[in-house]
Amino acid sequence: MDLLKTFVAIIPIVWLILSLGVFHIRGDLACMIGFVGTIILSIVGFGFSFVHSITAGLEGVMMAFWPIIYVIVSAVFIYNISKESGGMDTIMSMLTSLTKDMRILVLLLAWGLGGFLEAVAGFGTAVAIPASILVMLGMEPIKAAVVCLIANTSPTAFGAVGLPVTTLAKVTGLDVVQVSYFVAVQLFVLIMLIPFVLVYITDGRGMKAFKGGGVLPATLLAGLTFAVPQIFITKYMGPELPSIVGSLVCLLTLVIITKIQKNGAENEVESSTSTKVKAWLPFIFVFFLIIFSSSLFPSINSALASVKTSLHIYNGPNAKPLDIDWLSSPGTLIFLASFLGGAIQGLSFGKMVAILWDTIKQLGKTIITVCSIVGLSKVMGYSGMIDTIAVTLVALTGPFYPVISPIIGVLGTFITGSDTSSNVLFGDLQVQAANTLKINPYWLAAANMAGATAGKMISPQSIAIATGATGLDGEEGIILKKAMFYCLLYTIVLCLVVVGVGKMMNYL
Repeated sequence: MDLLKTFVAIIPIVWLILSLGVFHIRGDLACMIGFVGTIILSIVGFGFSFVHSITAGLEGVMMAFWPIIYVIVSAVFIYNISKESGGMDTIMSMLTSLTKDMRILVLLLAWGLGGFLEAVAGFGTAVAIPASILVMLGMEPIKAAVVCLIANTSPTAFGAVGLPVTTLAKVTGLDVVQVSYFVAVQLFVLIMLIPFVLVYITDGRGMKAFKGGGVLPATLLAGLTFAVPQIFITKYMGPELPSIVGSLVCLLTLVIITKIQKNGAENEVESSTSTKVKAWLPFIFVFFLIIFSSSLFPSINSALASVKTSLHIYNGPNAKPLDIDWLSSPGTLIFLASFLGGAIQGLSFGKMVAILWDTIKQLGKTIITVCSIVGLSKVMGYSGMIDTIAVTLVALTGPFYPVISPIIGVLGTFITGSDTSSNVLFGDLQVQAANTLKINPYWLAAANMAGATAGKMISPQSIAIATGATGLDGEEGIILKKAMFYCLLYTIVLCLVVVGVGKMMNYL
């Protein structure tokens, strides 16, 4: 254990927290400074060569563009297309006719729709699309960003059709179904609690937030109908379907209970069925394109995935090619859905290209922020900075390590912005620690995955997506401070669950 190296390694993390949360430096500027500083620290403190550090950073920048920024731009583009065509006005009318209660709308959009988007696509769609719609419905932008960041936590474990968990199983050599089940068990309590937190934040009246309009039963069911299907599906099927089924069951339940309790307004703008269907077409296309191109349909998935380009950018130790999936990327599918839906809604191709250009300009600072933070994470990963932090934590905590094992996952996602990357970085470390302590390796591997979901709400990359979708460029620090409190609570509950349930079930 090298404490000096550990001190050097945590400097970029401390900088990001202080610059965004304390000094309120603009996100793009803070992350650019952090990126350059990390390159210097990797060279000076870790003996990383200049060429290796630069190529590692460039690989991160390229990964930021594809698929992350590509998906962010496509998600905001589909919203802007719907707004320009008038389809969004129809959607707003339909939603507010179902209910004008913002608490229920948050459960429907941030939790239910966001959970579905995370399940089938990931890469920021679950924050960008619901947040922009909530702002359109009249929610304060900062509040919309925060609730969508909090909602986009537990569903990310099985996001992108189970990619984070399947990756965790692959890097650790553990059985994927068993890992999936343990992750679902650890997240069960949090899935039940998050809808209550979302309603509490939305209303702002303390416990009074759950009075009137049938909000309390809706909130309870929003968690229950999401969590219970996940337990059964992970137990018998694995990681591909839990969030898809859970989010759809949740959405259907919320719509039914809202209709039964008659929360709706009477002044819906009359629209024909064809107008309503046309308004939803871009999003309907997204649904079917992503579902049919996913691993649920192996032949289509493999055909699309075969169209890719492999780039060798980083040229140091442990170098891996960076794959650009041209057709199977969620960004490509969302763009296709946007152009198809926009054309049917009456927009010309030239008009849609102009909207796309405006969208790119709208997201300029977000693009810089994401490029910087992913570049920073790659330099930290390849230079050994992240490994140093993790190994030091294991050495310092010893037999108490299970208590802080989820925090390792939080750290991984905070740095990289990705649950999958957190599992790649720390999954094997968790298994090694479990074997050393003679406890169940599946339980600690699952703790890394569960912890990674907490880190999602405070990752600068996620916050950049939220600010881009809600027009809050420069407000990253405020959002980080608000989200940090809930991330801390989330992590404490998770640590208690990992230790308490683990001991009760003899996993620790």
